[in-house]
Amino acid sequence: EVIDGVISVIDNPQITTKQLMNIISGPDFPTGGIIIGKEEIEKAYETGRGKILLRAKVEIEKITGGKKQLVITELPYQVNKAALLEKILRLSEERKGVLTGVSDIRDESDRRGIRAVIEIKKDGDAEKILNYLYKFSDLQLTFGVNMVAIAEGKPRQLGLKSILEYYIKHQKDVVTKRAKYDLERAKARAHILEGLIIAINNIDRVISVIRSSKNPKEARLRLIAEFTLTETQAQAILDMRLQKLTNLEIITLEKEYAQVNKTIDQLTSILKSETRLLKVIKSELMSIKKKYSDK
Repeated sequence: EVIDGVISVIDNPQITTKQLMNIISGPDFPTGGIIIGKEEIEKAYETGRGKILLRAKVEIEKITGGKKQLVITELPYQVNKAALLEKILRLSEERKGVLTGVSDIRDESDRRGIRAVIEIKKDGDAEKILNYLYKFSDLQLTFGVNMVAIAEGKPRQLGLKSILEYYIKHQKDVVTKRAKYDLERAKARAHILEGLIIAINNIDRVISVIRSSKNPKEARLRLIAEFTLTETQAQAILDMRLQKLTNLEIITLEKEYAQVNKTIDQLTSILKSETRLLKVIKSELMSIKKKYSDK
């Protein structure tokens, strides 16, 4: 959802918070639960501040003997299940109000997930008991929303759209720096490949120069003078292993040189065009979505 939201802001910078909420409908909590009232989410997403009412996910199930039970399968964030059930048990033992209708409380959770059961007597009112527990136990909690991020070097309270805009700005910076770094490496590699290709195309003369030189330094200087090379290229030739002197190797080097030049063109176009830069960001986000997203 967040990735779809980022891409929506890239594609439509004028998108409103309300429109974004059709994509990012609300915050998710690790333990699940249900948020009550969409208006509070919208307020929090618009201003970066608000209060959210979070309830446990509870189903009322019919069981034998005409009785019912409350089955809790998701809890509000940071609620301790054991402490919650203990509190409900304590409230029911005090025999206050509607909770006299509770006949049993048990934990049926297993590796598949949470399942806490509150069994209701035949004459008990399941709806009233549930509403009572929402009010007096941690089956319902209020969470404060305070969306603060470091933006332009200082902490700022930001709404949803602003956060996504700053994230896109950050990604532009990251991809630009990476492209510049990769471009420098590609240009350096192309430069060495150019020298190696010259050497292999003139291999007999290169070997002759090296063999007739007194030491590596002289060989390097003579190669530079003979073939108009840079010091880096000449050193790469001197470092080349004998197995590189085959006919097949020139084909391999030329293929690599063509590929490196293609990479240089791609990186240069990314750095020259914001449209291409944003296309890279979108493509990488979609890869993350494809790899990691689930319902």
